[in-house]
Amino acid sequence: MSGAGGPGAERAPTVAIRSPLPGVFYRRPSPDFDPFVEVGSPVEPDTTGALFELMKQFFEVPAGTTGTIAAVAVADAEMVDAGQVLFTVRGS
Repeated sequence: MSGAGGPGAERAPTVAIRSPLPGVFYRRPSPDFDPFVEVGSPVEPDTTGALFELMKQFFEVPAGTTGTIAAVAVADAEMVDAGQVLFTVRGS
């Protein structure tokens, strides 16, 4: 078999969770709290992955899929653009 069976061949595909709008990305609800999700965290479609602040209003960003956080692409309190990748989730 050519090309099959290499490292990661059996891994589920990843899904990019993108910013729904421009604004400030927050990984945690408050500086004193742990992040909503970390690499390795299991998520369901309604799991909160982050908060956004736009014009003094806060919006939750749900994972929107089932799986495990594979990567976090943005630092806490970083300004992001609409459509920017925030996390990747490996499907279950």
